[in-house]
Amino acid sequence: MPIELVALIGLLVVFAITTVLDVNMGAVAFVAAFAVGTLVAGVPVDEVITEGFPAELFLTLVGVTYLFAIARDNGTITWLTSAGVRMVRGRLVLVPWVMFVVTGLLAMAGAPLVAVIAVLAPVALEFARRYDIKPLLMGLMVVNGGAAGGLAPSSVLGSLSNAVVESNGLAIDPVLLFAGSLAFNLALGVTGFVLFGGLRLIGVRTAVPARVGVTGRGGVAVAEPPDEPEADAGLDRHRVATLTGLVVLAVGALAFEVNIGVLAMTVAVALSVARPSVGRQAVHQVAWPTVLLVCGTLTYVNLLQTLGTLDYLGRGVAAVGVPILGALIICGIGALGSAFASTIGMLGALIPLAVPLLGDSTLSATALITALAISSLVVDASPLSSTGALVVANTPAPQRDRVFRQLLVWGFSLIVIAPVVTCLAFVLPTS
Repeated sequence: MPIELVALIGLLVVFAITTVLDVNMGAVAFVAAFAVGTLVAGVPVDEVITEGFPAELFLTLVGVTYLFAIARDNGTITWLTSAGVRMVRGRLVLVPWVMFVVTGLLAMAGAPLVAVIAVLAPVALEFARRYDIKPLLMGLMVVNGGAAGGLAPSSVLGSLSNAVVESNGLAIDPVLLFAGSLAFNLALGVTGFVLFGGLRLIGVRTAVPARVGVTGRGGVAVAEPPDEPEADAGLDRHRVATLTGLVVLAVGALAFEVNIGVLAMTVAVALSVARPSVGRQAVHQVAWPTVLLVCGTLTYVNLLQTLGTLDYLGRGVAAVGVPILGALIICGIGALGSAFASTIGMLGALIPLAVPLLGDSTLSATALITALAISSLVVDASPLSSTGALVVANTPAPQRDRVFRQLLVWGFSLIVIAPVVTCLAFVLPTS
């Protein structure tokens, strides 16, 4: 049996074990990476574990959750969410869509998508906690909003897709690429809004601060005041310092593309030095189980790339004689790979695979690349991708496991749904 196939079977075994037994998937994946990589494939253990470990994502998850734990503990995030509710005049139904639009605009402006999610996901999940909005809904609105703007000509992924296409002697319409992504992710946003509690927010208005427990007054639902301390007590020096740090994080990561993990850790350490008691408490609130889960699983996925499993699957595309079926397969590979690995990396690797398929058929290059890019991007909601992991890591601890499972189902459903729908909507009419 080819080692590429053995490695893929190993991943399925990891999923099976952790589905049946209550064991951290990341821990099992670390062991599987050693067993398959070193004992079976003969790859040195240093290369399997050390080089395969996603150090940048580890630092991002720890740094961001550490920083925002400090911001929650000193009341800064509560103050920000109260200000956000004032902005929409207490209409909770608008809150998820505000997050969708803001995330999309930042992605369109060229900000790295992981950085955008890292900055906005903690705020979105705090909204969910305080105002009884389902965290899955708020998380998906942030991720889908980023994906909606993520293929604009000015965005990182949009410009990359266009550059790779041009380097392979093809030409596509970047406006249609963006329009297709915007429409698909807007539809996903509406679907998530309907399925995960958005409709019950219609007509609900809240005072500031507010919490769960909705009562009717004069025909309009109004959320009752919370038991927790008054959120709008003003800005003391600790909140001002934290807000300054968050601005530094946003500007540094979004405008200057400074590593989000390093920057978040730096700001968190500075705030901890200024107020050590809050810093000590915040360390315990870092989402360590999620960090282990994501980093362990991605270490195994990196082994799949080292062993050439994805290339092994991709080579099968060339043997397909039916163009639309070949398009479906290549979009499926993009979706499967991006659910675990880098979307940028997957697009960079798979767009060249589409060239022979386009050369031997009447398929539209714009249609196929649009389907491939959307299929690869929307599965970032998976909790095993960097953006989905940030949503899980910033979910309140009591709901974290449930949100992880829900995002896993959502993301893995899109591995099947997105390629089928995009091929039917974009590729089939041009075949």
